[in-house]
Parts: sequence; structure tokens; C-alpha cells
Amino acid sequence: MKHRKQYRPAPPTHLSALAVPSYHRILVKHGLIEKTLSIPDAYRVFLQVGADLEVQKLSRKAERGHKMKHVPALYLATAMALQGMTKQELEALKLRIEEKRV
Repeated sequence: MKHRKQYRPAPPTHLSALAVPSYHRILVKHGLIEKTLSIPDAYRVFLQVGADLEVQKLSRKAERGHKMKHVPALYLATAMALQGMTKQELEALKLRIEEKRV
């Protein structure tokens, strides 16, 4: 009886999407950071985004409407707030964050 060769996929050469924290994916999705930004820098930006007054106003509205389990509240509220923003508001937010960095 012949044994079949077991198929083993090649090890990944890049980080999978799951290896990147959710806050990094949220910021990249909305164009607030580049995909290549380091994870610690992305976290600092995420905290700045969460501290922005416009985002806080929208996240308060989102907290009342959606309740998801297994997702940290800060991530969900920020993601929902960013989703509710227009392109102009996102660009203004991006400029405010860049001003704070410098």
C-alpha cells in the first residue's frame, strides 16, 4: 500500500492579516495610516484618533446602536465613528493627527 505525500503549504513569507492588530487594520482601511507603519506607531495614532473630539461625538452615537461581543469597546466605537465620517472629515482628522505628531 502506497502512502500519499502529505500536502504542506509553504510557510508564509509575510505577516498574515490576522497577525496585524485590529486597530492597525481599522486605520489603514480609512486611510489614516500607511500599511507599512510600525505597530507601536499605529497604536499611538489610534489613541490620538480615539481622543479626537469629532470621533468621540460619533462614537458615543455608535455605542448606543451597536453591541457586538468579543470586540473591545474602544476598537468598535472608533471603527463605527470612522465609518460614519465623510471623506472630508477623514482628511481633516488626518491633518489634525499629523499636526499633533509634529
